[in-house]
Amino acid sequence: MKPVFTIMSALLLAVIATVNSCPPSDRAALLAFKAALHEPYLGIFDSWTGTDCCHNWYGVSCDTESHRVADINLRGESEDPIFERAHRTGYMTGFISPEICKLTRLSSITIADWKGITGEIPKCISTLSFLRILDFVGNKISGEIPYDIGKLNRLTVLNIADNQISGRIPASLTSLSSLMHLDLRNNKISGPIPRRFGQLGMLSRALLSGNQISGPIPGSISRIYRLADLDLSMNKISGSIPASLGKMAVLATLNLDSNKISGTIPPTLLTSSIGNLNLSRNGLAGKIPDVFGPRSYFTVIDLSYNKFSGSIPRTLTVASYIGHLDVSYNHLCGRIPAGAPFDHLEASSFSHNHCLCGKPLRAC
Repeated sequence: MKPVFTIMSALLLAVIATVNSCPPSDRAALLAFKAALHEPYLGIFDSWTGTDCCHNWYGVSCDTESHRVADINLRGESEDPIFERAHRTGYMTGFISPEICKLTRLSSITIADWKGITGEIPKCISTLSFLRILDFVGNKISGEIPYDIGKLNRLTVLNIADNQISGRIPASLTSLSSLMHLDLRNNKISGPIPRRFGQLGMLSRALLSGNQISGPIPGSISRIYRLADLDLSMNKISGSIPASLGKMAVLATLNLDSNKISGTIPPTLLTSSIGNLNLSRNGLAGKIPDVFGPRSYFTVIDLSYNKFSGSIPRTLTVASYIGHLDVSYNHLCGRIPAGAPFDHLEASSFSHNHCLCGKPLRAC
């Protein structure tokens, strides 16, 4: 009886192992994805062997119940021992194969900081209805954002910064009702910000700097109640600053520097919850509103390289805190107020104006 029992036990274990391993279709999709990439230094794909891609395949995680592949997490910059032993960050070439879209239960895809991955974002990525995180930062991916990316109604993170993405921000992106973190920095994206950008009601960070985005700042942005960080710097944005941005409840950082923005500063920006305000290198004009008060708290106010005229607001002296103030390269005139915060600022903060005087510049 023992040989029969042993055979039955072995068969039972084999059945259990098969049931608990990833489906052959998921394994085949992963191997096709791997075949389109070349990683020459670290050997991160050396563990992708055997029939069970849910067990000890580097960067692959599976759902505990369905045993379908749920997460791909491959970062080229990591504290993982495989990087520490090699004394280097990762480098990978190739492209992201559309075969990845056959992993229909994917919840997160992170293929980040590999520096040499090219090609486009597979258009089929918008069919992955369970996807919550899409992170392709730090590669050389080109092409456009899939036009129907708005189908990913569970997506909370979209990070494609530091690539070579071109084209426009698709209108469908504004349908990502769960999106909390949007990072499109340092690409070649052009065209306007979608007019309905304010529909992204869960968004807390919108980082769009270092592109070729043009047109006005949509007033609808001010309807994003949770937005704390808005960075539109180093683009070609024109028009005026919507006063409604200064009425946003939690907006703490507003970077609009290095654009083509004109008009005046809405006083609301200086009486708001914003603590880091950078409006430098634009075409803003008029007077700096004299509306600061005891509740004003700014780590940074940078108004340099504009066309501001008039005097420096005296109410700055009653502000709770002004860490760094820069009004250089404008057309300001008159006496620099005495006392805080002016007693700790350097002359470079006031240089290249028409006729400012007083410490730290020349005496009046």
